[in-house]
Amino acid sequence: MLLSYLFISLTLLLIPGHSKPEIHNGYNLTLAVPVEYTMGFIGRAYLMDDTIETIPSFRASLSVEAFNGKYSCSFQVFLGNVKVWNSGHYSKFYTSNVCVLELNNDGDLRLKGPNDRVGWRTGTSGQGVERLQLLRTGNLVLVDGLDRIKWQSFNFPTDVMLWGQRLSVASRLTSFPSNSSSYYSMEIEHGKIALYLNTGKKNYSYWEFKPSKNRNIAFIQLGLKGLEIYNDKGKKIAQINPPEETIQPLRFMALGNQTGNLRLYFYSPSLENFDASFQALNTTCDLPLACKPYGICTLSSACSCIQVLTAENETSTGSTTSCIEEIPSDGFCGRGKAEMLELENVTSVLRAGGDRKMVNVTKEECSKLCLEDCKCASALYINEECFLYIMVIGVKQVERTSGLSYMVKVPKGLSHGSHGKSNVKKWVLILVGVVDGVIILAVFVGLGYYLIRKRKRHSLPNGHNN
Repeated sequence: MLLSYLFISLTLLLIPGHSKPEIHNGYNLTLAVPVEYTMGFIGRAYLMDDTIETIPSFRASLSVEAFNGKYSCSFQVFLGNVKVWNSGHYSKFYTSNVCVLELNNDGDLRLKGPNDRVGWRTGTSGQGVERLQLLRTGNLVLVDGLDRIKWQSFNFPTDVMLWGQRLSVASRLTSFPSNSSSYYSMEIEHGKIALYLNTGKKNYSYWEFKPSKNRNIAFIQLGLKGLEIYNDKGKKIAQINPPEETIQPLRFMALGNQTGNLRLYFYSPSLENFDASFQALNTTCDLPLACKPYGICTLSSACSCIQVLTAENETSTGSTTSCIEEIPSDGFCGRGKAEMLELENVTSVLRAGGDRKMVNVTKEECSKLCLEDCKCASALYINEECFLYIMVIGVKQVERTSGLSYMVKVPKGLSHGSHGKSNVKKWVLILVGVVDGVIILAVFVGLGYYLIRKRKRHSLPNGHNN
């Protein structure tokens, strides 16, 4: 293990000294992979930079990283210390012993493991490719002798869109939260740009931007001051701008892999780091995974749970409540009868996509639609529109709103006690109210303490403390 680590450390020290803006056919770079697994291990060799004296600059690297008990091998592009492109974004190439980057004599760029096993390739054999270049925009390109591009990383977006990069309709950015089977996507459609939470074969939007006058989108491009939106004639029809104009130009747009928020970033010389000048969602409770499944994001941005009263827990002196646990992914299929628990002043930030939205229905019909679908876990009813979900996620508390009803499917009888269904609603609201009340009380106590201390301090000579 020690020998393997030292080998990679030496490689990392030697390679940057020989970095260059392009590599030619016949190039080969090898990194050793540790024999034993070490959590958090990263071995990285930088082989190209954009050679422009700007801060931060682009660099390309071959990387070996520890992930879920194995080692992945990937080709990556960095802007400063931010990873802006990764060959293993969608499918990781796991290897042992060695991680090899090769631009063979036939013009195919490959990642290989032991015994020449190919784990990733550009598929450009026989196209006249002569070299790989890293452009000033951060775009990796394979070009022929006439500098014609045969392959480029800009055509394979990950979770980042760089300045100058163009994405057409049907393109998307994707990001993958850790420890979750769901993933986020930013998708470009003819009528809108939308953020989606994807789970299984279902997707649910949680933010969208539509050009005015129902104008169609052909492509988008990240400009210096905002995200520019164009029609099929190349005319700019809309632009998403930061709320306040910054002196520094935008460098990239990213879809966060933990929050699913979409942000525009510029480089701040004073901070010596990137800072966001725009984000699509500005409050915690508007994020799709702000709370765990079956959790409620309250008005104070705290997470609560959905509590119910059960007959077994009732006593002569009062009633006991318990949180609803997460229902298995196959829902109520083959698990007995169910009923809908209606929560007042609660909604979901998710909107159903595809066939999961019904219009011109009543609340009772909406509830029935979910009950008849064994995989349906919850339903949202808003002004004759019904949204069905296969999970209980993205739930948040709202101010009193008419025409709104959020319903959760629970095992039949779970919500019944001697006090009936109305007490279930009351308990849920009490639970949420208690959480908010504690937080608000703490804020007022802290504020009162601060004002008393401030008054005492001002009463001392020269305003000094004791």
